[in-house]
Amino acid sequence: MKIICIGRNYTDHIKELENEKPTDPVVFLKPDTSILLKGQPFFIPEFSQDVHHEVEVLVKINRIGKHIQPKFAHKYYDQIGLGIDFTARDLQAKLKAKGLPWEKAKGFDGAAVVGKWLPKESLPHVDDLTFSLTKNGETVQSGSSSLMLWKIDELIAYVSQFFTLKIGDIIFTGTPAGVGPVAINDNLVGTLEGQELFSIKVK
Repeated sequence: MKIICIGRNYTDHIKELENEKPTDPVVFLKPDTSILLKGQPFFIPEFSQDVHHEVEVLVKINRIGKHIQPKFAHKYYDQIGLGIDFTARDLQAKLKAKGLPWEKAKGFDGAAVVGKWLPKESLPHVDDLTFSLTKNGETVQSGSSSLMLWKIDELIAYVSQFFTLKIGDIIFTGTPAGVGPVAINDNLVGTLEGQELFSIKVK
């Protein structure tokens, strides 16, 4: 399985990081080894002094697809989740300044939190899902999939032009504004449509 991540998919997040608004979805990958094991804390890696949380709606692919048309994309998933794309922001900044890939800042061990999965049919329309992240009981990120520049079905269609989608692949659909650093002993809780899908302790 592969983890396909979308960057710069919310205008407010683009502004907060002073990035340029893309004309096409920004796509990068995380290795499967980046998934944080269930029940395990997130350990801040030694190579970074500035790891940020980025809460995101997740989609799990349920069939093989290539060159999927947007009108058929809804057939390729039946589960929606929530997760965190942990980012070593200081390392990412150094890599971006040199025009180098981001993988070391995005794909390290534990950098992908994958929470519980919910049946798509149990939720409102996928283009109108509310979600949030709290840190130590305080809401630090909140968003709605209605604010995505590219909606879920559009992302599936776009990504499938370049990568064959396989059963079990996960798409991270981008993060809203409010990203920020985590510290030892922080507790991070993610909710989607009022349901808690993960709770992570930072070590």
